[in-house]
Amino acid sequence: MITNSSLDDFYQRNGASLPEGIAREIGHFNVFEAEKLFDKKTGARIMPYSRRAYYKISWLKGKSKAEYADKVIAIEQNALLFATPKIPYHWVPEDSNQTGMFCIFTPDFLSQGKTGVSLDELPIFQPGQLPVFQLSDEEMTEIEYIFRKMHKELRADYQYKYNLLRNLVLELIHYGQKLQPMSALSASQNASERISSLFIELLERQFPLASPSQKLSLRSAKDYADRLAVHVNHLNKVLKDVTGNTTTQIIGNRIIQEAKILLKQTHWSVGEIAYALGYDDLAHFSNYFKKQTSFTPLAFRA
Repeated sequence: MITNSSLDDFYQRNGASLPEGIAREIGHFNVFEAEKLFDKKTGARIMPYSRRAYYKISWLKGKSKAEYADKVIAIEQNALLFATPKIPYHWVPEDSNQTGMFCIFTPDFLSQGKTGVSLDELPIFQPGQLPVFQLSDEEMTEIEYIFRKMHKELRADYQYKYNLLRNLVLELIHYGQKLQPMSALSASQNASERISSLFIELLERQFPLASPSQKLSLRSAKDYADRLAVHVNHLNKVLKDVTGNTTTQIIGNRIIQEAKILLKQTHWSVGEIAYALGYDDLAHFSNYFKKQTSFTPLAFRA
């Protein structure tokens, strides 16, 4: 089941609390021990497919695997994993002996000041990459030191600690970009189900639309295939086999669903709704909506 995973949801789900004063900073940053990733009562891993609203860098210690659309990366012991809200994945522990640390941050945390960084321009966060890196014992020691330092500095009273923390996050990013990505295993038998699930997650991450100025970033079948690092024809075949619908049909149905919600629950004009849903031509949107629902947008709203 796809759920919305905002920062508030993350903290509530993991029983954690915001560090004192962090809400007054521009952007958001926090760092955790890996034990925070597990349910305190059952020991089960808490990481559902979700629309994550934050970036994450994880130092993983233990046997596990990272599942992307048609790729699986086996982690035998120590690894560094970079996660972006734009690329869905599923992390699966292979045993209960999982330790390490991770940090989460929003894009605006690193995009401040004269030396601000645009995360989407960094190679490690580009679609099609395999941002999981195996660590030697020496590399693990260096990575652990950075995470421990972040954990310590976050709770310090130093006036400029967030500037220091930004530098430490950037150090992790550049460290990862110098490493050799781990090789992916051949596609498993459930690859089609995984591709379908991750496609749906990626689709749902674009909703809900919060304002008329927010526009869908992914609109075509190729947009989704590129983000999932699969060929558009392969994506279309998988979705057709699993769901019975083509990629374009699924995208179109979800857009119509969102259009109905916006028409009923907001005061946005039809033109604003059309723009937010990726239509530059109002007439094109109105004709498509009527074809799918038998109503014009205004008639449906009324």
